[in-house]
Amino acid sequence: MQTLTDEKIQLSELGNQFILHWGEMGTRWGINRTVSQIHAFLYFIGKPANAEQIADTLQVARSNVSNSLKELQNWNLIRVTHMMGDRRDYFETSLDIWELFRTVITERKAREFDPTVKFLHQFLENNTFNQNELAAKKRVEEMLALMQTLSIWGDEMIKLKPETLTKIMKYGAKIKTLLGN
Repeated sequence: MQTLTDEKIQLSELGNQFILHWGEMGTRWGINRTVSQIHAFLYFIGKPANAEQIADTLQVARSNVSNSLKELQNWNLIRVTHMMGDRRDYFETSLDIWELFRTVITERKAREFDPTVKFLHQFLENNTFNQNELAAKKRVEEMLALMQTLSIWGDEMIKLKPETLTKIMKYGAKIKTLLGN
């Protein structure tokens, strides 16, 4: 537990640039701008902040901050912490970029990828395709096979240590040469 603080958090121009850019990128990734900016803010300052500090620093409505914090908690990207002598909730994020990467990949897979794999499996299992749809059925089977392979591969990759994963990523085109393709 940390000690009580009401300090206003002052951001440098670099901090502002980072947060604004992350908010812009968030919208391109399908994430609300304020949600992205709050996460970038917590990552950049590297210490817990309460909702009032976040709202004041980012000049965002307190209600927007509350909703955004809930969304970040739902994504497991922030956690609540407390300060000695202060009843307010403070919020912090991991400062380990690999932990954040794993969390985002795991959450996106669970929310976006896995439901599609489940749907495709049930779709193929529960439907009878007529003669005119056999080519479409084959394409859906290929899609499911690819997604299942990617799912297994992704689950294994996410378990690797950052050093090992970095080595694998750096191999890139070398793998193509090694395999003779």
